[in-house]
Amino acid sequence: MVAPFKEVPVQKKSPGPIDRHIGERLRLRRISLGMSQEKLGEALGLTFQQIQKYEKGANRIGASRLLAAAQVLGVGIEFFFDGLPDLEAPAGSGERIVNAFLLIPESERLVRGFMRLPDGEARRRVADLVDWLASGR
Repeated sequence: MVAPFKEVPVQKKSPGPIDRHIGERLRLRRISLGMSQEKLGEALGLTFQQIQKYEKGANRIGASRLLAAAQVLGVGIEFFFDGLPDLEAPAGSGERIVNAFLLIPESERLVRGFMRLPDGEARRRVADLVDWLASGR
């Protein structure tokens, strides 16, 4: 006699902390190059929505696609793994603060505008304004 078939629950492979970290690093590099999600998507044969999902960690990036992204962005594949949570920098480190900043939706607009400022004096004034606003005055 054959034993009855027992259903085994299927586990979805959802992105985890490493996938989110890789997405954050993808966004960091793309923004640092002044590249839009659309341009990166075109270079990789993807839509900007797919790039958004990778950057937010909603979708996993396959190895071959990650290698292609590294080539397009001009970095080694190890770039995406730098600063993994178990190798994380101390809480107050500059890199961690910059990474957190780049996850804020308005950060890209702010960085692009800041980079278009004509000189160091204008950039200093904007930085002073941000310091003033952050102090709660």
